[in-house]
Amino acid sequence: MGYLLGVTLLWSFSFSLIGVYLAGQVDSYFAVLTRISLACLVFLPWLRPRLLDRRRTLGLMGIGAIQLGLMYVCYYQSFVLLSVPEILLFTIFTPIYIALLDNLICRRLDVFQLAMAVLAVLGAALIRYQGVSEAFWTGFLMVQGANLCFAIGQVGYRHLMRGVEGSFPALNVFGWFYIGALLVAVPAWWLLGDASNLPTTSVQWGVLAWLGMAASGAGYFLWNQGARRVDAATLAVMNNLLIPAGLLVNLLIWNREADLSRIALGGAVMLLALLGSEWWRRRSALSPSASAEFS
Repeated sequence: MGYLLGVTLLWSFSFSLIGVYLAGQVDSYFAVLTRISLACLVFLPWLRPRLLDRRRTLGLMGIGAIQLGLMYVCYYQSFVLLSVPEILLFTIFTPIYIALLDNLICRRLDVFQLAMAVLAVLGAALIRYQGVSEAFWTGFLMVQGANLCFAIGQVGYRHLMRGVEGSFPALNVFGWFYIGALLVAVPAWWLLGDASNLPTTSVQWGVLAWLGMAASGAGYFLWNQGARRVDAATLAVMNNLLIPAGLLVNLLIWNREADLSRIALGGAVMLLALLGSEWWRRRSALSPSASAEFS
């Protein structure tokens, strides 16, 4: 739990740093590549390639490619289309995605969970009910892609490292995670990046350095270690603790003129969806027949 709380505090500043100093000013693919490259450089000296078997090595690289590589590609694009408070609120869906993924793995169709997801989408629309546009929905979908990648990575890492915990320091194998992420970031920058839109100020370079070494480097390592040490319910709660923490930082320091009434209204509807989803998850755990199975 301590790891997760510490990373929550660390990440609460990241949303605003990206939104204020990088979004729309620095090419998003370059920002992704820089963050992942710096994080990889931090962990490469600790990497001991022979500690993991081939299956887990490839698995850890795959998790890095999804949880960090693909997630960042979606995440940074959303900053061009949405405000920081909107992005933060739209991350509330991650626990619902974890539940839906579990249903898929168990070959169940949980209608109530799907209904809660639809309710949460309506809450998102309320925040921008006067200005919902194609760009808004594109940004919304980008955030959901990032949420899904983050959920897959957390669940995957918990299962992948099960059975080897304590055999060796996790620090000595986590470099594979960032190598996998680079396999996404490098071609994304090569094919889609804009070389004419690189950082131009020392502040922008400094923000990228901080986000790469601290938020991406130390942050993802500590978060995934924490995810291994708590149950799924606690992990879901910690995922959404990022939202009030990030909103508090953004609204108090950088975005004091935001429409708090609309944010509160839409956020309340999404919170209702989340609470309903959690209630149903607990109910289903006690009564497996609550969900309809499909084949």
